[in-house]
Amino acid sequence: MIQLSDHFDCKRLLRFTFPSIIMMVFTSIYGVVDGFFVSNYAGKTAFAAVNFIFPVLMILGCAGFMLGTGGGALIAKTLGEGNQRKANEIFSLLVWAGGALGVALGAAGIALLPAIASLLGAEGQMLENCVTYGRIILAALPFYVLQMEFQCLFATAEKPKLGLAVTVAAGVTNMALDGLFVGALRWGVVGAAAATAFSQMVGGVIPLIYFARENSSLLRLTRCGFDGRALLAACSNGASELMSNISMSVVSMLYNGQLMAKAGEDGVAAYGVLMYVSMIFQAIFIGYAVGTAPVVGYHYGAGNQGELKGLLRRSAALIGGFSAAMCLAGETLGRPLSVIFVGYDPDLLDMTAHAFAIFSVSFLFSGFAIFGSSFFTALNDGLTSALISFLRTLVFQCAAVILFPIVWGLDGIWWSIVAAEVMAVAVTLVFLAAKRKRYGYA
Repeated sequence: MIQLSDHFDCKRLLRFTFPSIIMMVFTSIYGVVDGFFVSNYAGKTAFAAVNFIFPVLMILGCAGFMLGTGGGALIAKTLGEGNQRKANEIFSLLVWAGGALGVALGAAGIALLPAIASLLGAEGQMLENCVTYGRIILAALPFYVLQMEFQCLFATAEKPKLGLAVTVAAGVTNMALDGLFVGALRWGVVGAAAATAFSQMVGGVIPLIYFARENSSLLRLTRCGFDGRALLAACSNGASELMSNISMSVVSMLYNGQLMAKAGEDGVAAYGVLMYVSMIFQAIFIGYAVGTAPVVGYHYGAGNQGELKGLLRRSAALIGGFSAAMCLAGETLGRPLSVIFVGYDPDLLDMTAHAFAIFSVSFLFSGFAIFGSSFFTALNDGLTSALISFLRTLVFQCAAVILFPIVWGLDGIWWSIVAAEVMAVAVTLVFLAAKRKRYGYA
C-alpha cells in the first residue's frame, strides 16, 4: 500500500492519484447522464432550465469541497507532524460541521429558489422547471456536502480506492435511476433531480458508516470538542476551492445571460453541452490535484523540502502530458460528443460543435492553474490559493466574457474562456516563483 510518507516518482504519483482522478471523472460522467436524459427525453427547454439553475445549486453545495480540501490539507500536515489523535479530532469536527452546514444551506435554498431563478431571468415553463429541479436537489444537499467532503478526505486517509468505490456506487445509482425515472417513466426534470438526490445519499451515507466504525485507514470519527481555530483554518485554507466553485457558478450565470442575449435558448443549451463535457475533462486535473494534495501537505508538515521540489517538478510534467492529450481529444471528438446531446437539432448541433473547437484550446492551460491553486492549499497557504482561483475563475473570465463579444460577437464568448486560462497560468507562475524560497521547493 502506498503511504503519504513514501517517496513519490511519476509512477507512484500516478498510482496514488489514479483513484482520485477516476473518482472525479466518474462524478462528472454521472452528472452528464442527467443532461443526456433530460435533453433527449424532456426537450430543449427542460435541458436549458437544468443548466440555467445548476450554477446556483453548485454554489450551495461547494461548501463540502471547501471543507474537504482545506481540512484535508490541515489533517495531512497534522499527520506529518506525528499527531494522530489531533488529526482524528479535526477530521470528526469537519464532518459534523459539513452535515450541519448542508442542512442550513439546503433549507435556505429551498425557500429562496423561486426568487433567485426569477431574478436571473427565468420565466414561464423554464422558471417552473428550474424551481422543481432545484428544490428536489436541495432536499438532499446535506448528503451532497458530505459526499464532496469525503471525496477529498479519502485520499488523506490513504484510502483513495475506497473513495473511488463509493463514487462508482453513487454514480451507478444515478445512472440507473435516470434510465428508470426519465427514460422509462418520462418524469422529466423531476426524475432527473430525484435520481441525483438518491445518488448523493449513497455518496454521503456510506463513508459516514465506514469512518464511524473501526477501520484500516488513518482516520476515524471520534468524539471531539468544538475547535474554532481548526475549523477557521480549514475554511480559510479551502477558501480557494470555495471561491473557485462559486466563481465558476457566477461566471456561468454571466455566460448564460450573454448567450440568451446573442443566441437565445440555443446558446444556453450549447454552453450546457460544453460545461458537461468540460466537467469530465477538467475532472482529470481536479482529481490529480485532490490526490496529490495530502502528499504535499504531509511532506510539508514533515519538513521534506526535497520531496516537495520533486512533487512540483513531476506534477508539471504529468499535467503537461494530460493537457496536450485532452486538447487533441477535444478537437477530435467535439462534434461526436455534441451529437449525443443535441443531435436532434441540426442548427444547435452546428453551434455546439463550432464552440467546442474553440473551447478545447483552453485544456492546454487550465490544468496548470488548477494544480497551482491546489498546491498552495496543500501548503496551508489559503490566501495565495484563493487569489489564483479568484483571478482565474472570476476576474479574468468576467472581464473576457464582457469585452470579447463586443469585438468578436458570439465567438468572443467561446474565446473568452481560453484567454482567462492563459492569464491564470501566467499568474500561477508568478506566485510559484515568488514563494519558492519560503516553502523550500526551489
